[in-house]
Amino acid sequence: MNLQDLFITENITIKEALKKLDKTAKKILLITEGNKLKGVITDGDIRRWILKNGDLCEKVSVIMNNNPMYLIKGNEYKAKQIMKEKLIEAIPVINGRKEVIDIKFWNDSFKEKLNHYNKIENPVVIMAGGKGTRLYPFTKILPKPLIPIGDVPIIERITNRFREYGCNQFYFTVNHKKNMIKAYFNELEKDYQVNYVEEEKPLGTGGSLHLLKDKINDTFFVSNCDILIEGNYSDMLKYHKDNKNKVTMITSLKYNTIPYGVIKLAENGTVKNIVEKPEYDFLVNTGMYILERETLEDIPENEFYHITDLINYYIQKGEKVGTYPVSDKSWLDMGQLEEMQNMVESLGLK
Repeated sequence: MNLQDLFITENITIKEALKKLDKTAKKILLITEGNKLKGVITDGDIRRWILKNGDLCEKVSVIMNNNPMYLIKGNEYKAKQIMKEKLIEAIPVINGRKEVIDIKFWNDSFKEKLNHYNKIENPVVIMAGGKGTRLYPFTKILPKPLIPIGDVPIIERITNRFREYGCNQFYFTVNHKKNMIKAYFNELEKDYQVNYVEEEKPLGTGGSLHLLKDKINDTFFVSNCDILIEGNYSDMLKYHKDNKNKVTMITSLKYNTIPYGVIKLAENGTVKNIVEKPEYDFLVNTGMYILERETLEDIPENEFYHITDLINYYIQKGEKVGTYPVSDKSWLDMGQLEEMQNMVESLGLK
């Protein structure tokens, strides 16, 4: 990737910056003027802006860091120490005229993993009981959780992602082709515990959680079995706790462009103006959540029930339901055949 690909001006919109962050996949952009460093913007800066309900059409200047960390040319040897101390994954290098000449990325420069998160040991529930009808004919043979992404089943990729953060207690809600799922994990060499929650009948994305009310005693994660979320799970949990949420939904910013000229009408029915191919942005549900333990008491017993039903119940009661947004490219979904191929390509598994 060319260094210039990470340069933006302070006059572009936050929405444009977010799209560029997705495209470069480097989690940082440099605000420059004539190659001179003026500031930086990260995915975290944009997340905080979204959570304030900030307008994505504002200029990046309203959220950029005007006093970023950087290295002077010749001091690159200090990069590792500074990045570990400040828990940052990238640091620009400038010359004597404050022009950006390089940027050091932790993942590109050092073999060890940057410990930019706290270890978590909270339970993880993975919804693995669905039939996966959208992935037919694959699911005629295999249960959806065992469909391979590359050479690793999707459910194992999900558990591996949580394992990176220290989680070692997993609960799989199973129903359709459950014995195949059990057989796979019983044979798998693993350093974590898998517990099975068996549905006698399909209970939806939330109904089976009632079966866990005597098993889980802490804040826990829930994930659908057909998604992968690239993000800092420790930071998600901290956000959930700091805000005292009953439920936190992991969401993703999605863009939808209407491929036509959209007509705006005046009150008298005449055409007011035409907007060509307008673009709208929405926060959408990814299928990953963080819940407090007491939520298990509010799920009806042995009823088909979705987590979204529980969330709507809490909203109506005035309980705190929060959201932790991730970028579009940080949410990988394999719910349909085309999306499954996109996931394979996004993970570099062509």
